[in-house]
Amino acid sequence: MAGARQAAGEARRIVVKVGSSSLTTASGGLDADRVDALVDVLAKVRSGGEREIVLVSSGAIAAGLAPLGLRRRPKDLARQQAAASVGQGLLVARYTASFARYGVRVGQVLLTSDDMSRRSHHRNASRTLDKLLAMGALPIVNENDTVATDEIRFGDNDRLAALVAHLVHADLLVLLSDVDGVYDGDPAKPGTSRIGEVRDPSDLADVEIGSTGKAGVGTGGMVTKVEAARIAAAAGVPVVLTSTVHAADALTGQDTGTFFHPTGKRSADRLLWLQHASTPQGALTLDDGAVQAVVDRRKSLLPAGIAAVEGEFSAGDPVELRDGTGHAVARGLVNFDAKEIPRLIGRSTRELARDLGPAYEREVVHRDDLVVLHP
Repeated sequence: MAGARQAAGEARRIVVKVGSSSLTTASGGLDADRVDALVDVLAKVRSGGEREIVLVSSGAIAAGLAPLGLRRRPKDLARQQAAASVGQGLLVARYTASFARYGVRVGQVLLTSDDMSRRSHHRNASRTLDKLLAMGALPIVNENDTVATDEIRFGDNDRLAALVAHLVHADLLVLLSDVDGVYDGDPAKPGTSRIGEVRDPSDLADVEIGSTGKAGVGTGGMVTKVEAARIAAAAGVPVVLTSTVHAADALTGQDTGTFFHPTGKRSADRLLWLQHASTPQGALTLDDGAVQAVVDRRKSLLPAGIAAVEGEFSAGDPVELRDGTGHAVARGLVNFDAKEIPRLIGRSTRELARDLGPAYEREVVHRDDLVVLHP
C-alpha cells in the first residue's frame, strides 16, 4: 500500500476533479476563499515544472444560482443551462484570477459526451488538452452544460473526470469532495471507519454507498465517485478519493482518503468513451452466431448476423448490440443509416456488393469501433 501511495505522490500527469460543494457557498455563490485554497495546492504541486495538472471542475450551475436569484439547483434543463451560462464565466474568471497569482495560465475546455464518442471530435479533444499542457497552461474541463441535452450529458463530472484521465494518459486521478473517503457505513454515525484501499470492486460489495452530497448543490455523491473510480481503475489509472481539505496529502502520496488500485490495463482511448460516455441512438439485434463472433471472438458485425433493427440513427452514431433476449452485449459505431439496415439484414457482404455496389461490401460495425459490455 505504501508503495502504491508513494507512486501516486510522484505521478507526473494528474487529473484532479473538484465538486460544486467544495467551491460554493450553501446559497450557490462561488466561495473565493475555497477556490484560492484549492489553487494554492495545485499551483504548489506543479511549481517545479515536473508535474502537470488537468482540473475537472464542477460549479458552473451552482455559481449561477445566486446571480439569477435561484435558491436551489433547478430541476428543468432550460434553467440549468441558463445558470450554467452565467456561472461558467464566473467560475473560469475566478480560476483565472486565482492562478494568475502564481503566473499560471488556464485554458477552458467544455465537453459533451456526443463530442467524445465520435472519432474526429475525440481526436480534437485529445489534441487540445495535450497542446495546452505542452504550452504550460492548466486545462480546466467541465461538461458543456449550456448546450448539452438530456440525451448527450455525462450526468456528472466524476465520470467525465475518469474519462479525461484516460484520454490524457494520466498517472493519477484525484476525486475531491466534502467527504474524506469511502466509509463502511454512514460517516456521520459513530463506529464507522474509512476504507483505506480498494484492490477490486468486490471489496465494496457489502458496503452501502450514499448517493447524496450534504451541500445539495451538486449532481453526484459517493455513488458517482465510486463508479468513476472503478472506470478509471479498470482503465489502468490509480485513483485517490478524498476531501478537498486533504488535497495536498493526496497529491503528495500521504495516507488519506480511499486509494483505488488499477484493476485493468489501458485500452484504445475511444472505446472507453464509447462504453461509458456515449448514448446509443438505436439497437441491432444479433443472431446467436453473430453474438458469439462479436463477444467471444471479438469480430466485426456483418450484415448476415443481424436479425432486427430499431431506432433512428445515422452512420457514425453509437448503437447497442443485443442478443435474442434483448440483453445488450456490446456497443459500437454503426457504418450505415438506420433506414439502410433492413435491406442488409441476413445477407452476405459479397451478395450486397453484387446487388447494391462495392460500398456495401463492409462491416455494419467494425471491431475497432466496438466494445463488449461485460455483465
